[in-house]
Amino acid sequence: MTSELLAARIARHSDSPEAAVVDATGEISYREFWGAVERTAGSLAGTSRIAVLPTSDIGSLVVVVAAMHAGVSVVLLHRHLLAHEFADVTAVCEPSLIAAHPRQHARLRGWGAVDVFAPEDVAADPTAAIPTPAANSELLVGVTSGTTGPPKLFVRNQASWAATLDRSDALFDLGPGDRVSAPGTLDHTHFLYGALHGLTRGATVDLRKVPVALEDAPTHLYSVPTIAWDIARSGVRSDSVREVLSSAARWPQSGRAALARALPKATTTHFYGASELSFVSYDRSEITGTEVSGQLFDGVEVEIRDELLHVRSDMLFDGYLSRVGGHTTLTNGPVDGWMTVGDRGSVEEGRLILHGRDSETIVRAGLNVELAPIEAALLSISGVLEAGVVGLPHDRTGAEPAAGVVVAQTDPISVDRIRRHLRTVLPGPSLPVVIAVVDSLPRTPRGKLDRHALGATLATVRTVGSPDAPVTTNQTVNAPPS
Repeated sequence: MTSELLAARIARHSDSPEAAVVDATGEISYREFWGAVERTAGSLAGTSRIAVLPTSDIGSLVVVVAAMHAGVSVVLLHRHLLAHEFADVTAVCEPSLIAAHPRQHARLRGWGAVDVFAPEDVAADPTAAIPTPAANSELLVGVTSGTTGPPKLFVRNQASWAATLDRSDALFDLGPGDRVSAPGTLDHTHFLYGALHGLTRGATVDLRKVPVALEDAPTHLYSVPTIAWDIARSGVRSDSVREVLSSAARWPQSGRAALARALPKATTTHFYGASELSFVSYDRSEITGTEVSGQLFDGVEVEIRDELLHVRSDMLFDGYLSRVGGHTTLTNGPVDGWMTVGDRGSVEEGRLILHGRDSETIVRAGLNVELAPIEAALLSISGVLEAGVVGLPHDRTGAEPAAGVVVAQTDPISVDRIRRHLRTVLPGPSLPVVIAVVDSLPRTPRGKLDRHALGATLATVRTVGSPDAPVTTNQTVNAPPS
């Protein structure tokens, strides 16, 4: 039996005079919010997809919920897209319209978008019939970043998100009277999900930046390590926060301890999952000091095959949306109900233990960054003979890309020129924090790049100069003996 769908859960609170959403400009009650949703949903009914580049504003949430209410799929754009990636996304998805806050319109026009609507300008029709979406209908198309070729477009359906909401309901004590801080931009699915989950529970969702939001006593905080680290360093203390819900990279124990001092009454829950998998497992640190690690969410099964983690649950995505033979179709979805994203792991005493990703991917400030496309971009530059990219640990962001390059000795290219070129072909999260010119790259006995050895050298380079600026060095990095 399918759980109640997302928009229907929010509709339960449609008569409430309590605040639904707060942003930098003001707030809107549940009654006002749902009225705006229904009017907008009426105008969207009958279309198949709309593209939204959301910011942390009420209008973005109205449009997203309206589309989901009307059974219209939301193509969730993000600000790190490049122009050619945006063109690929729209060519595959063919959205009926593009909606974004006016401050994003210049960005969209720079990508080549012609007609862009502000959320409040999406035609409202209060009389149009709003169909009930089917449980297996497309709810959201998310756009991955940092991949070679066109971006991957992953599809989640209505039932998948409803099942995910059920897990959140079971794990967290959240309801009317509570206040959810979702301080990250809504183009990040973690924060969009946090805002929508808060609305399904009748809580007040605060989209403002975390220093401001903490002044109004939130009970729940959706976070990534970057935001948590900023809170820990700010000297702010809040006794109101009961739950911290964290996604993305693991946070160092020292950082977690610092956050606990800032939010002394909070339980911290760190999710493991992926866009394709949704929730898989969680770690939880209780106020009492009790810790739970690698606990599988209810209904999630895992298998380890050749060290790779495979997952089965009712929260998996449908597949990747792509253009094949002139037609849009789903590809590479779950096989017999099972899916892997290349993470390695093991199961010990019923707990999931993660050992990193088989593919070369890092998580930087909550965003997946693949290393191979950065290497490809470096090798496309005339004068760069070899390139290797690794992820360096970082307390605030989780990990950051760093590059070692071998350049031609005749007319050698400068690091400044390399960085200028990368800015034109890579999204911001993929830009290396360190670019080191080396005599040679370390190799394994089989000739593959030795990322461990390169990472050790680039970490040393970063400690010599400013941690926030690219650094160059000329040195030979040798592979360890076999």
